Amino acid sequence: MKRAIAVLTLLGCMCLPVQAALDVGDAAPDFSVPAALGGKVFQYRLSEQLAKGPVVLYFFPAAFSEACSIEAHQFAEAIDKFKALGASVIGVSGDGIDLITRFSVQACQGKFPVAADENKAVIKAYDAAMQTRSDFANRVSYLIAPGGKVAYSYLSLNPNKHVEKTLAALAQWVKDNPRR
Repeated sequence: MKRAIAVLTLLGCMCLPVQAALDVGDAAPDFSVPAALGGKVFQYRLSEQLAKGPVVLYFFPAAFSEACSIEAHQFAEAIDKFKALGASVIGVSGDGIDLITRFSVQACQGKFPVAADENKAVIKAYDAAMQTRSDFANRVSYLIAPGGKVAYSYLSLNPNKHVEKTLAALAQWVKDNPRR
């Protein structure tokens, strides 16, 4: 019975309209975290990437879970489209760096970095923790403009629209900001 109530509660939550924690126009908190790209660990700093152009920052619950692997693969397949529009991509989860390092090779195909936010500082700064399981990041994607402001946000546990929606938002942002 408890399991049935939990499932119904979860399904009910999935039907409610949701918004990302940060609104368009909000300042995106800067952060520096350990990350991996193609199995190589380095320190990622958001402000350094924003100096080069817009950043697509996406949070995901857990490396190697089915949905997170699907989403990472979709970002990897679309990375050239993001780069053609002048943007970089970074994924962030609360997983440890060892797991993230393997994930960067397998699911991300070495095409973009993923970060380990073990102490959940970035997840908290973006208010991106799942409401029902606060140890995990929610699945939320942001487009952050070079000036450090949120230009677009999208929150959905379904991984299948994050790439499509952030890519469309990026293309629109580029069109609206020709002199970036």
